[in-house]
Amino acid sequence: MVLNGYKAVIYDCDGVIFDSLEANFVFYSKVLERFGKPPLDRNDRKIVTLVHTYASKDVMAQLFAGDPRIEEALVFAGSIDYRELVPFMRMEEGFRETLDALRGRLRLAICTNRSTSMEMVLEHFGLTEYFACVMTASQVRNPKPHPEPLLKILERFSIEPGEALFVGDSELDRKSSESAGVPFVAYKAGMPCLARIDRHREILQLLAPDEGEQK
Repeated sequence: MVLNGYKAVIYDCDGVIFDSLEANFVFYSKVLERFGKPPLDRNDRKIVTLVHTYASKDVMAQLFAGDPRIEEALVFAGSIDYRELVPFMRMEEGFRETLDALRGRLRLAICTNRSTSMEMVLEHFGLTEYFACVMTASQVRNPKPHPEPLLKILERFSIEPGEALFVGDSELDRKSSESAGVPFVAYKAGMPCLARIDRHREILQLLAPDEGEQK
């Protein structure tokens, strides 16, 4: 089924599906503490953006810049059981209900800079069955802001860039979307976009205006 010309909706994970900032802080704090490095500054906007939006290998590269223990730190980070961090994550309000409204009517996907934890997180929150494609940083050579992850999803679905919407909350998401030619929907974020939504169900207004008005 085609809704307003769109055949797929692609979601970023952190900051869109989940409020996971605290989980990310706990994760990287464990690594820094293990190697005796200073704690993260929660008031530093650059640090917040770094740990919340970038692929883990890129975060580690910055946190351990010039530190010869980087490889050892990467191994330790990979040994952390992410199930310990799930309690710090919260699904965004109305997300599951929106998926229920969209499922079966168009295809749903995730495009995230998470690497190995995505499958476990989706299973924990009972979301696995909704998504026909989950594209993580570990599946591409170039994670966001490169367009490769989005282009791979389009290829998997055999659709054109203009037939999908990408819902994200960061400049990495916007740049990836722009480079791939996929219309961008900003979630709780002010930046150039096709539309901004502050609640997940508002995307129904973009896909099926009459139906969205009735909800």
